[in-house]
Formats: sequence, structure tokens, C-alpha cells
Amino acid sequence: MIKSPKRLMAFVGLFFLLLTTGCASYQTKVDKARSSLAARDYDAALKVLEPLANKDDGDQLVYLLDYGTALQVSGKIGESNKTFLSADKLSEQIDYQSISRVAGSLALSEGMVQYKGDTFEKIFINAYLAMNFLEQGKLDDALVEARRINEKYQKYRQDEKQKFELNPFSKYLSALTWEANRDFDDAYIAYHESYKLDPSISHIGEDLIRSAKLARRMDTYQDWKKKFPEVKENPDWYNKSLGELVIIYQQGWGPRKFPAKNEYRLPAMYPTPSSTKIARLTIDGGPTMVSHPVYDVQDAAIKTLKEDYGILIAKRLAGFASKAVLADQVRQKNQLLGDLTFLALNIADQADLRQWSMLPQTIQLIRIPLKPGEYKFNLEGLDLSGTPTGESLKGQTVTIKSGQKKFIVWRSLK
Repeated sequence: MIKSPKRLMAFVGLFFLLLTTGCASYQTKVDKARSSLAARDYDAALKVLEPLANKDDGDQLVYLLDYGTALQVSGKIGESNKTFLSADKLSEQIDYQSISRVAGSLALSEGMVQYKGDTFEKIFINAYLAMNFLEQGKLDDALVEARRINEKYQKYRQDEKQKFELNPFSKYLSALTWEANRDFDDAYIAYHESYKLDPSISHIGEDLIRSAKLARRMDTYQDWKKKFPEVKENPDWYNKSLGELVIIYQQGWGPRKFPAKNEYRLPAMYPTPSSTKIARLTIDGGPTMVSHPVYDVQDAAIKTLKEDYGILIAKRLAGFASKAVLADQVRQKNQLLGDLTFLALNIADQADLRQWSMLPQTIQLIRIPLKPGEYKFNLEGLDLSGTPTGESLKGQTVTIKSGQKKFIVWRSLK
């Protein structure tokens, strides 16, 4: 029996502290911010995320990623860049885990280990920076991020990461960036690497044919024409007097992590339903066009978690053994206290639900060559049947210059 009532009360307090700590998960903390963003209440979303992103702890990276995305959606591009630059620096720091945090992850929860991000998330940091810089018209800064994407791509490829983890969109975006700078050979190489990562990218055949010809790789150009006989070359691709409008459309929300239905200690990915599936562009003096997919973020996130499952299961088995040892040490002095310790430790052992939860479900593109001039355009969200969903970006004006690309980034949230 427990001889001291004070000790019993102290342990009961510890029991409930462990229980409530487990319940106050990452997903609970960001839920209000997600809801506020979906309602286009940007200030409320940023108010939730800012203090979390500025807190120097083991969870800081994940909150920086969410905060940077929320700032981008809110139109605060400069602040978004600063946040993503901080996230990139933090993610690249020395791979070090304190002994106490690793031990705590075994005794309590995997969520005690410092969050470092999945491979496709780390590459995405530079893609978001590139998107921001491209929308701002800061091509030189975007080129820096294109090089960073390539550095990470080479590193992770040597680590034998899966193709979906290498983030084909980031490679494709770097190709767009090189093309915007008229570095056509680098653009071709990046398009080709995107194709090798994901041959199903919509319109990739057009990109390979066009970039090979612009890079003057004529033998390669002929090879791709044979590979994609259905592609009809557009003379506007090679017209130096034209500019191009590029819409980068982020659709919906990626999947969320929740405890698996059959094992609360392990996370599972659950898709987030969305009504808006594609974007339609209408522009004065140009054709109406709809977006086409480049990257399925939902698919990559789900596959990445499945790839990690073997390691996660092994860690939780080791954690169960650690809990048994700790409880047995207490049980040797007091049977009831030992039993309660084992119960409390297992209740506190929750699935690690941290993730970059502000990512979209898919990333899509619209590209249209245009003569130099000022244009008014609208973007409208559509469901799978082509019916407008109410999400839109209307009454926008864009200036197109000869030989230049103009980038617009838009996000649907419902």
C-alpha cells in the first residue's frame, strides 16, 4: 500500500498530467487555425499559429511550416518567406536528439522526439519559397531555391528514398524557374528528372518536347516526339515575342494524421474531403482553360507514412518493453503504485500526429502564352462535374511582358 497520502496525490496528479498531455495533440492545437483559414479569417488563423511557430522547442519546425503556409494563403508573402527560410535552416541543422527526449519517447510517446519533417516536406520548403519569389517577380531568389531543390534531390536520391518522397512537383517547379530564366538546358534536365520521378504528370510530354528543342538537343527532341506522338507542337512555345501566364493552383487540404483505428499508439492518414477539385481560368483576349495536376500531395503523404510503419511499430514495441521495466521497478517497492505507473504510461503513449498539415491535396497548373499587355482574369473553383463551388479569385489584373513568365499562386480551401 502507499504509505503517504501526499505521495498518492502526487502520483494521481502525474497520472492526469500524462493523460491530458497526450490528449492535447498537435492536431488539436492547429484545428482552429485550419478552420479559420477555410473561412478566410486569416488574422484568426495567424494568431493561433504565430506563438507556436516562435516557440523554441522540439515542435517548432512543424509549426513554422504551417505558419509559413498560412502566411502565403493570407497574401503576406514577405513574412511567409522569412518563416520558410527559418524552417529551412532549422530542418538542416545537425541531426541530434537529446538522450532525455529519445528515452522519453520510449517511456511516454513518440511525439517527444524532435520533429524533423518527412523527406517530401523538406523539399517542399524550398518549393514554397520558390513559389513566393516567383509570384513576387524575384527570379534570382527563385533560382537560389531551384538550386537548393536540386541539392536536396541529389542527397535524398543517394539515401535511396522512394520516388514519391523526392517530390516531383519541386523538381517540376525548378524546371519552370530555369525556363523563366531562359536557361533551357537546365530546364530540360529538370523536366526530364520530373518525368523519371512521375511519368504521369499531365502535359509532361509537351514540356519535354518543348524544352529539348529550346535547349537545342535535337536528337533528344526527335526521340520525345516519337515517345509522345499525340503531342501537337504549338508555335507559340517558340515565339520569343510572347510572354506566359502561369497559374500555380493549390487545391484543397492534404490528409490528416489521427490515431489508427486498430492501434491508438500508431498514426494513420485520413483524406480530407473537398468540394473544389479544379480551377478554371477566364482571361480577356484569351481562351478559357482548366488546371491540370502536377503532384498528388495526399498520395505522397499516405505512401510516406506506410513506408515508415515498420520503424514505427518497432519503436512502439521497444516502448512497451521500457514501460514494463519502469513499472516493475516501482512495483518492487509498491504493487499498487507500480500497476498505476504502467497504466499511466500506456495511456500517455499516444500516436505522433505531427505533420505539415497546411499542405494542399494536389498541386495543379494552368499555362497560357500571351501577347505583351495588360489582362483582366478570373479564377473559379469547380467540382468534378464542372459546377462552380463558390471559391474564386475575381477581377484580377496582370501585366504580361515579352519573353517573360508571370506567376500567380492561388489556393482553394473548401
